[in-house]
Amino acid sequence: MAKPLMAKATAVWLVDNTTISFKQIADFVGMHELEIQGIADGEVAVGVKGFDPVANNQLTQDEIDKAQANPLHKLKLKFNPAAAGEEKRRGPRYTPLSKRQDRPNSILWLVKFHPELSDGQIAKLVGTTKPTIQSIRERTHWNIANMQPIDPVALGLCKQSELDAAVQKAAAKKAAEGGVMSDDERRKLVSTEQSLEMDAEPKIPSAIEGLETFTLGGGSSDEDGKKEEDIRDADSFFNLPSGGDDEDEDEDSRL
Repeated sequence: MAKPLMAKATAVWLVDNTTISFKQIADFVGMHELEIQGIADGEVAVGVKGFDPVANNQLTQDEIDKAQANPLHKLKLKFNPAAAGEEKRRGPRYTPLSKRQDRPNSILWLVKFHPELSDGQIAKLVGTTKPTIQSIRERTHWNIANMQPIDPVALGLCKQSELDAAVQKAAAKKAAEGGVMSDDERRKLVSTEQSLEMDAEPKIPSAIEGLETFTLGGGSSDEDGKKEEDIRDADSFFNLPSGGDDEDEDEDSRL
């Protein structure tokens, strides 16, 4: 529940000017009941000037009257239309000074590995401006020669869930426009949870890729067995002449 401005000063005013119970005041201003009692006893918030919530458009007199008549009634902060949407800030994300020097490296990583992301999405993820992104895309940035692509999630510039959501949104927009995604782009769309649950695919070295089904012959297993038996016979393999033939040739030469 939203709390009033200047909670302690508001509590001082309510203690001094109303008969609302300490519990009701504590719930309204977000303080402990004993602190409100300490304000009433003069032990807490000594010297603090009361802050009128009615004059400052935080409470109505009707709400105060209801709380005084019913000790169980909870005070409700007056709705202020001017404060609607106040928490939603527009503009780039704030980046701490210690991480701003790494921001160009993260932009380079996003441009390289997620070209489907728009400049607006990148600016929202890492907290930068569109001219900076454009200069990195066109490689006209003043420090482009010394830049290295680094994952913005590893740098702490954004969350993995935010990056996944931005990539999914960019992919949906591309599909709606009729664009065709490559296999690499489809693999990038897998969320972190899905990628962690997937089993690692066995990789075949490029030197022997495509040779896993290669065989020396196209015959049957019986023929392969016979060939192996023939190869084991060295005499038949090398077709060496027998010793008797050599003796006959020597005797013929002597005649």
